[in-house]
Amino acid sequence: MFARLKGGPCRTYSSDQRVKVEATELYTYPDIVVLCGEGKFDPLDEDSLTNPTAIIEVLSPSTEESDRGAKFRNYQKIPTLIEYVLVAQDEAVCERYVRQADGSWALVSFVELTDTLAFTSIPARIALGDVYSGVTFPETSRP
Repeated sequence: MFARLKGGPCRTYSSDQRVKVEATELYTYPDIVVLCGEGKFDPLDEDSLTNPTAIIEVLSPSTEESDRGAKFRNYQKIPTLIEYVLVAQDEAVCERYVRQADGSWALVSFVELTDTLAFTSIPARIALGDVYSGVTFPETSRP
């Protein structure tokens, strides 16, 4: 995905980029942050971005509850955030939440390796097969 944005209006940051939710004073380190346009940073902490366009979190057993719950509720208070994407580790599933004009969030799930995750806020599309390239999923017992 990083290469797909090269030369365009958006850029990506890794988990080293801290994000501040100004409305709640929460500081987080998302797995991937996408910024389109000029970055704005906390005047008291120039390392904390306050205007991300999209945030991508990779779910793990220790973070999934927070990523789906309290952290997402905090992220929803960032006015510039348009998309929030959750990437599962144990199966080929990506969930994309997109902010609607009325402030609600619409969910679209991508569940097949042949699916293409098309972002709405950034000029990028990525096949789930590419997201999960080289990943071996744990065996699951099916009823």
